[in-house]
Amino acid sequence: MSTSATLLPTVVRPEANGLHWLSTDHCAGPVLDLLGTLGWAIVDTPEANVHATSPDGRAYVGWLPEDPAAWERNIVWHVRVQPTDGDTWAQEFGLYTPSEAVAGFLAALVTHSSC
Repeated sequence: MSTSATLLPTVVRPEANGLHWLSTDHCAGPVLDLLGTLGWAIVDTPEANVHATSPDGRAYVGWLPEDPAAWERNIVWHVRVQPTDGDTWAQEFGLYTPSEAVAGFLAALVTHSSC
């Protein structure tokens, strides 16, 4: 079976000078807004670190801008997941990772968590 070229979607490619790449603003807003909307428990510490846990308790996200151990590893975000049928895994993101990128990662994780 052949498909008419007029039925295929058009590939849209922005011009190179029209691209605006994300840049970090060193805030946690996009991630915390997402997790709050999803019903995660969010707790902040007097040191300005924030800890969030999923409703089922199997996932943790830490925003650690004032954690000396995190700074030693050059990270500011720590994500840890305990699957129901697998080993615990973790992902960390550095200071210059845009929070929108971390939010996108978490949105994909939550969207596909039933797989």
